[in-house]
Amino acid sequence: MPAPTPYYGSVFEITPGGTLTNLHSFNKRDGKNPYGLVQDTNGTFYGTAYFGGSENNGVVFSVSTGLPPFVETQPASGNIGVAVTILGANLKEATAVSFNGTPAAFTVVSSSEIITNVPAGATTGTVTVTTTKKGTLKSNVAFRVAP
Repeated sequence: MPAPTPYYGSVFEITPGGTLTNLHSFNKRDGKNPYGLVQDTNGTFYGTAYFGGSENNGVVFSVSTGLPPFVETQPASGNIGVAVTILGANLKEATAVSFNGTPAAFTVVSSSEIITNVPAGATTGTVTVTTTKKGTLKSNVAFRVAP
């Protein structure tokens, strides 16, 4: 009987229906004991592993699942008029911002940051940023407009 394959950890996804898909199995050279997986606004997941790499001091890794880029608002809720920072990638070419379809005036601070205020008439829903390079980017969490 052959020896069992060593287990060094994996990255996987589970669909809402319960289907499990292994996205990557670590082989010790590319890492061991992964932890700390986070999603960037470019859609890619990044994480670290305790061991691996040329000196066995650990590695930083990325896993792409094909998810589209998105924008994130800070804060995630607020009253009409509250200041909101929108974070994302390739925002320098932004041409429009809206809160659940209600247009908002905005200022591009950098390629990864826009500042705006919750516009009058806005309701809870998706924040969208339209850009000339990436098309329309949507928030992955609904912005909640407080009553």
